[in-house]
Amino acid sequence: MTSPDTSGLEAALRAEVDGEIRFDAGSRGAYATDGSNYRQVPLGVVVPRTVEAGARAVSVCARFAAPVLSRGGGTSLAGQSTNTAVVIDWTKYCHTLLSVDPDRRTCVVEPGIVLDELNRQLAVHKLQFGPKPSTHSHCALGGMIGNNSCGASAQAYGKTVDNVRRLEILTYDGQRAWVGPTPPDERARIAAAGGRLAEIYAGLDRIATVYLADIRRGYPKIPRRVSGYNLDSLLPENGFDVARALVGSEGTLVTVLRAELDLVPVPAYQSLLVLGYDDICAAADDVPHLLEHCSPSQLEALDGRMAQLMREEGAYLDSLNNLPEGDSWLMVQYSADSQEDVEEQAHALLRAVGRAEKDANVAFSDDPEREQKMLKAREAGLGVTARPPDDRETWEGWEDSAVPPERLGDYLRDLKKLFEEFDYDHPSLYGHFGQGCVHTRIPFGLQTAEGVADFRRFLERAADLVASYGGSLSGEHGDGQARGELLTRMFGERLVTAFGELKALFDPNNRMNPGKVVHPNPFDGQLRLGPSWRPATPATHFQFPEDEHSFNRAVMRCVGVGNCRGHSGGVMCPSYRATKEEEHSTRGRARLLFEMLDGHADSAIKDGWRSTEVHDALDLCLACKGCKSDCPTGVDMATLKAEFLSHHYEGRMRPAAHYSMGWLPVWARLSRVSPALVNTALHAPGLARAGKRLAGIAEARTAPVFAEQSFLQWWRARDSEEPDPADPRTVLLWPDTFSTYFHPSIAISAVRVLEDAGFRVAVPTEPVCCGLTWISTGQLTVAKKVLHRTLGALRPYLEAGTPVIGLEPSCTAVFRSDAPELLPADQDVQRLAGQVRTFAEQLVHHAPDGWRPPQLARRATVQTHCHQHAVMKSDADRELMRRAHLDADVLDEGCCGLAGNFGFERGHHEVSMAVAELGVLPAVRDTAPGSLVLADGFSCRTQIEQGGTGRRALHLAEALALALDGNLPSSHPERLAVRPPEPSRTARWATTAVAAAVTAAAGTGAALRLRRRT
Repeated sequence: MTSPDTSGLEAALRAEVDGEIRFDAGSRGAYATDGSNYRQVPLGVVVPRTVEAGARAVSVCARFAAPVLSRGGGTSLAGQSTNTAVVIDWTKYCHTLLSVDPDRRTCVVEPGIVLDELNRQLAVHKLQFGPKPSTHSHCALGGMIGNNSCGASAQAYGKTVDNVRRLEILTYDGQRAWVGPTPPDERARIAAAGGRLAEIYAGLDRIATVYLADIRRGYPKIPRRVSGYNLDSLLPENGFDVARALVGSEGTLVTVLRAELDLVPVPAYQSLLVLGYDDICAAADDVPHLLEHCSPSQLEALDGRMAQLMREEGAYLDSLNNLPEGDSWLMVQYSADSQEDVEEQAHALLRAVGRAEKDANVAFSDDPEREQKMLKAREAGLGVTARPPDDRETWEGWEDSAVPPERLGDYLRDLKKLFEEFDYDHPSLYGHFGQGCVHTRIPFGLQTAEGVADFRRFLERAADLVASYGGSLSGEHGDGQARGELLTRMFGERLVTAFGELKALFDPNNRMNPGKVVHPNPFDGQLRLGPSWRPATPATHFQFPEDEHSFNRAVMRCVGVGNCRGHSGGVMCPSYRATKEEEHSTRGRARLLFEMLDGHADSAIKDGWRSTEVHDALDLCLACKGCKSDCPTGVDMATLKAEFLSHHYEGRMRPAAHYSMGWLPVWARLSRVSPALVNTALHAPGLARAGKRLAGIAEARTAPVFAEQSFLQWWRARDSEEPDPADPRTVLLWPDTFSTYFHPSIAISAVRVLEDAGFRVAVPTEPVCCGLTWISTGQLTVAKKVLHRTLGALRPYLEAGTPVIGLEPSCTAVFRSDAPELLPADQDVQRLAGQVRTFAEQLVHHAPDGWRPPQLARRATVQTHCHQHAVMKSDADRELMRRAHLDADVLDEGCCGLAGNFGFERGHHEVSMAVAELGVLPAVRDTAPGSLVLADGFSCRTQIEQGGTGRRALHLAEALALALDGNLPSSHPERLAVRPPEPSRTARWATTAVAAAVTAAAGTGAALRLRRRT
């Protein structure tokens, strides 16, 4: 294939397409792979602002003979979303629900709309799109159509192909049309009109006629046949449905511009029955027996291996604890119009199979929240099994084969024998067993020639195995590059020839996603790793103890699942939610870091740590650590960013904000000389603006006010007796910078509540710091020095095992997470990590038995700090609030957007506020005047106060301390909390005047000296 003129192509796209045209190394690197084993660096990326602009982009590419790849969420597991082509990403702008017809139960959508967002908009009509793959939070409808996606709900609603009514398509050579079921009279009309469309329909009719018997005989009659083109949709008995024939073609035939979809009612009631079995094969054996007696909406399987991995990773423990006895389980979900009906369906099945609800191997739930948690645990299979903590990392490649459900048990036994033969240990086996579809990830050795050779032999054997069972190579994820080469083993030569003729009919020059499905690249070619992968192995500050002390392995945690592209729930990834940019997602950044390792000859990033492209992608990372907990493989982009920044700026000047914000603990201590003067200067007209420019701070931000009396000054003035570190009642209160110098009322409140609970409070007598601000700005050498100094000051308490109580979540998270990764061999760091506790953890788990928290009897809106969400969790806080009679609405609205220094830095304010407006600020504005607003993080409190909410957030310690004093006021109870006031207007203007006078005097003096010299 001749390479197109990329410079001319780029210029033409910029001139003619209303969209973002990106041929830079960063964009190309971010799109170089998907969720699969494959990697191909694209020619460039087009992000069209309209569907018409996307169509225009295809036209321009055709003029330059440039290959085209349409992309949605980029979660494909067979390599169909990566290619050396112009990638058209539809998701940023082309995501409109164009129309809904509730009576006909149809809708028309653009290709970039995300499934969950579509269903959210359809909810008002009590309708939904039926198929729901596990990536429903971020997969696009265009991608679902391209892959013929399914998910667990396909048990009730079928595959995507069964729910598509019409498609508006565009061929590479410019033919545009709406296609769907085409009766003979319509085909005659098209033929009479002549032209390219008539040629296409004549070709389709010829293929359907010539290969009629082959199609009827050669296509497996199973629920989950996804492999191959849907030639069966062209059969007379199937209405010669061209739209359905194109579903699942993976962008190799046409570009889908719009789609008309069939919809289904949202179930009114659901229940979940879980049955336990001795092993996964026994569970599979029982599937046909269950299906004889019921018609479930889902019939999912989970094996003991996955449950083991979840327990080792501490994931979904509540769901696991609700499982009945057994080492494998079938989850049978029912849907109906009444609660009685779903319950009766479950009990009828139990009677039919000779079980009862009280049996130890049976669990029944009609609690929707519990059901969703259990099904979500099953959905998490790909991420949970990707990086087993006790085993070799696993890969896709044979991750979604499907067989007739009645033969599933025997197929699994043979598949396990094949695993044993290739020494692939014991991969987890799970999936959509009600339709015979099996998910797994296998520890292929994809970095050595021997391992890749075994990979090839295994897939060939596995393909023959599934074909012998009358099954499909793919039951959900499509063929792409992973299975295209194997299609002959399933369909035979004649049908694969028919696939080639279909491809030639729509795309005669092989420009639409070439190398996938038809004339495929070898399935062991273009591997993301492969035996020729030779990445750099840089020395690092963080030691990455959970990644074999390897920065590379930490980067490779990302397997492309794409949960970081979700639009709601959890924390990850705030910058993606605000920008809708792949390179500003956790996955996009991980991809660029992978390219930075320069392991391939065509790596997009060639300048290593100095890369501007990697820096720019990481610049909008809020370092919220949401990905550390929300990413199914635990990518910690905040740590990777800090490591990158440390090397990127090594030996050269840093941004001004790294000195102003990164060294904040030092400036805070120096503010004690004259806090009033410092505050006035920071808020004085003109002077404050000049200071922000000098310090690299966003002009829209207001500087936080330093307290006149710091917590440490208050503590020393208190002159209380220092408790013995070895006294079991002693706790060491950590005096973080924020609770000490900005909001000392929090630390003072914590002292009061801890003492009320019977603890004896100590405070370090020497200056200490966790190093947070140096870590977040990548000044890791300084951070390690600060930590060493702090450990020395804490040594008596560490040796005595004294609990260390953290009030600021980000500082507590440093001791639990960052410090052990920076200094894993330091025993004092390990001791501190084990001894540090949150305020709530201390009171819930370690307070004397007779103590009860003061009663607040209020509602509260609670924003959990991202680092707490990621590292410490909030279970103890929820329990403490419950005991204090706080009716807490703990927000699930993501990051507040300020994120430490991020929201203060110049160039970040717009994204910071966009993140906040996604959920946190609107939720606070909706909070009733009499309710509390709680936020333990200084960043969260600052964002709420500066975000136009009219509210001030309190730390939980402050709320409890206020309750010690009696009843809170009925409206805006936070006004009782002490906060340092801003300087008066008079003082601010006076400071400006003095500064102006000093500047004028200095200028006059300089002029006089210059005159004397001349």
